[in-house]
Amino acid sequence: MMRIGVIGAGEIGLLRAKSVESDRVASLAAVADPDLAAAQRAVSGTSAKAISDYRDLVSDDQIDALIVSTPVHLHEEMCIAAFEGGKHVLCEKPLSNSVESCKRILATAERTGKTLAVGFNHRFYPAMKFVKDVVEAGTIGRLDHLRVFGGHDGLANFRADWNYKSELSGGGAMMDVGIHMTDLARFVAGEVKEVFGVASNRVWNVPGSEDNAVAIMKSESGVPIIFQSTWSEWIGYQVVIEAYGDNGMVRGAYAPMFNLLVTQDKPGGPRKKIKKRYPGIIIREKLKGWQTTTLCSFETEIAEFGKMIAGECVALADGWSGLRAVEIANALYESSRTDQPLVLGSRSDAESSDKCDSAMEVASRQSK
Repeated sequence: MMRIGVIGAGEIGLLRAKSVESDRVASLAAVADPDLAAAQRAVSGTSAKAISDYRDLVSDDQIDALIVSTPVHLHEEMCIAAFEGGKHVLCEKPLSNSVESCKRILATAERTGKTLAVGFNHRFYPAMKFVKDVVEAGTIGRLDHLRVFGGHDGLANFRADWNYKSELSGGGAMMDVGIHMTDLARFVAGEVKEVFGVASNRVWNVPGSEDNAVAIMKSESGVPIIFQSTWSEWIGYQVVIEAYGDNGMVRGAYAPMFNLLVTQDKPGGPRKKIKKRYPGIIIREKLKGWQTTTLCSFETEIAEFGKMIAGECVALADGWSGLRAVEIANALYESSRTDQPLVLGSRSDAESSDKCDSAMEVASRQSK
């Protein structure tokens, strides 16, 4: 049984601890947080230890892996320490607050031979998984383009200022909800190759932290992606991905969880519509909160984390996905500054020669 420690006992760290405790092949060893009372709350009712210094988890030979669930500017220090201590790591998104920091994390994981996964849990939301499955099955034909949107109504949603101060977070809306949306775009359309975008800061006026990021992106196979992330969405928290093919379209949305599938035998032909609603999820969230849906996705990630460590092919995001999401964010910032498109580098030959197809490669083939 894999023994896992959790670093960080905030709201997300608490859910991470619960997801480990409920897994059949993993056990919660300990939770570390400078606020010892918070760590004690996270391990309440379990046999796990509560400690105040994360380095005690790193040095514990009985722990196999660590989940890093702390403010983003602490990720590099903690991930690298974990790898050096012989631990596998599942790190919350974004992987870090700069491209250079992400590269250092990946380099250490490779040098030490340890597994790095990144918590892009929206991949496992039922509505988003439905979109992925429909595209892969060819139900809407050849993939033509994507529209992705993610946003909420601003700074009141944050519990701490590190979430929106760029010197800590790495940016604004693009590094917040936008980081999920670029990952979903890659997950469905394949690797992003080119970014042309604009970042604006006219609503909240937080220095260095854009409240809107708008872009046209292009996948390696030429699929265009229309993108927006925002901190000025009047409805509140919304994430939407729409995939369009020559034989239809599929939409995945949250919150609430929803799918729309439109199919036709040929362009201009009669259309069939299927709507998928998720009353169980919607009612559960009304009664017990959004945390229940996040917890379900975390439980899937924990199960896939174990399989990833064992060398199996899974949908869980790897370290490259974490790096590429931050590279896309920074490409948008640079494009906005220079008014020019940015072309991103490809995955290295060593990384792309993995025995199993990445989710990005599968999606890329579907668009051709």
